[in-house]
Amino acid sequence: MSEQRRKRKEERENPAPTGRALRKILIVAAALLVASGIYYFAYHRKAHKLDAFAECLSQKQLKMYGAYWCPHCAEQKEKFDASFEYVPYIECGVPGERRAETQQCLQAGVKQFPTWVFPDGTREARVFELEELSQKSSCPLP
Repeated sequence: MSEQRRKRKEERENPAPTGRALRKILIVAAALLVASGIYYFAYHRKAHKLDAFAECLSQKQLKMYGAYWCPHCAEQKEKFDASFEYVPYIECGVPGERRAETQQCLQAGVKQFPTWVFPDGTREARVFELEELSQKSSCPLP
């Protein structure tokens, strides 16, 4: 079979998209792009709404001591959602060793998790509601 005949046969079997088909593809692609953009910005806004609050806690020099294996610490982290990255957090767990503590936490005298240390030196070992942290720190919630 000659090269030309092969090309014609391929074109008959796999026709190129027409102008109308291309328009449909572009409309669907644009709609998916817009929908994914709306979803991303809606999630990002919700997930990071506590950034300023968490940064304020850091500026006020509050500290949260916790451990990766601690379920109460996980509960506290969930309250901040994605904004937890700005919380002044000290990891006390030693990777690979269950219940072992870092030297920094031993020196600080942390025995329970999560432990919050406030600027005046007081400490409380429990999960705080964000409203309570706001009152104790004078950091406004959004």
